[in-house]
Amino acid sequence: MKVRSSLKSLKNRHRDCQVVRRKGRVYVINKTDPRFKARQG
Repeated sequence: MKVRSSLKSLKNRHRDCQVVRRKGRVYVINKTDPRFKARQG
């Protein structure tokens, strides 16, 4: 999982990427291709 300051550009890399808020953190998750996982902050 990558830690990035901005997730907007990562969301556009794959069509299945979703931006999700969990426990005050913002995540990019991707069920079909897990290598796109990322966390903000």
